[in-house]
Amino acid sequence: MNTAASNIRTTLEMIKIEHTLFALPFAFLGALLAARGFTPNGLPTWWQALWITLAMVGARSAAMAFNRIADREYDARNPRTAARAIPAGKLSVSFVWAFTILSAALFFLASAMLNRLTLILSPVALASVLLYSYTKRFTSLSHVVLGWCLCIAPTGAWVAVRGAIDSPVPLLLSLVVLLWTAGFDVLYACQDTEFDRRAGLRSIPARLGVARALWVSRLLHAGAFAALVGLYFLTNLGAAAVAGVAATGALLVYQHSLVRADDLSRLNAAFFTTNAFVSVILLATFGGAALMNRL
Repeated sequence: MNTAASNIRTTLEMIKIEHTLFALPFAFLGALLAARGFTPNGLPTWWQALWITLAMVGARSAAMAFNRIADREYDARNPRTAARAIPAGKLSVSFVWAFTILSAALFFLASAMLNRLTLILSPVALASVLLYSYTKRFTSLSHVVLGWCLCIAPTGAWVAVRGAIDSPVPLLLSLVVLLWTAGFDVLYACQDTEFDRRAGLRSIPARLGVARALWVSRLLHAGAFAALVGLYFLTNLGAAAVAGVAATGALLVYQHSLVRADDLSRLNAAFFTTNAFVSVILLATFGGAALMNRL
């Protein structure tokens, strides 16, 4: 029993369950915007909120666990990742496989409990998040694929509430998430530039070098900000949403001020702290504005 509990605890640490915070607020925001003017009280039901949350946890847990399985040989060779659970011998591959399958089953169950379209689309979503683990083997655009994986969340939550994609709102929100995610993943990949080159893995920093990769990241985040401005005008949510746009823009600028081509020492602060704030701020401002308009 103690071993099983220890394995679960190590697994949750391995998949960084706390970083679900990056994507879950976007799913909740998609659900709130979908309910606006659609449901009688302008809110998703508690049932929908529960299964959206479980779908997100299941999909992300399956994706992260599978990624650790797929990358275990590379992780063992990379000094930065050699202490991860599988290469360090803390977890067996078979145990992580079992966890991956159970997480995928939770995702499919949650999709089925929402509506018919979410169930139909669920294999596409799961295939996307699993495929990402192999993209660095054959394309430098793996960062964009990761963006695609995370951007499924808000549109998926919209479908969970409405049962259809009947507005450009979720698609524009998903574009914000795609470009934002791709931009911060380019930043994160800068710390593995030399290892990726030696290992034959592909990334924008490995292909272009750190200095140019930072410019690619800035351009992606500029695109995300432009899409966010477009989302504001499309939703017309007032002053609170304007504050969210401004705060997000300021955080993106701050994130890039922390990182230079010759100094990546503050990369973790740029990646983890700033990105967690962005998703929460947008949920609080755009989601809060939607709730205030309802009242």
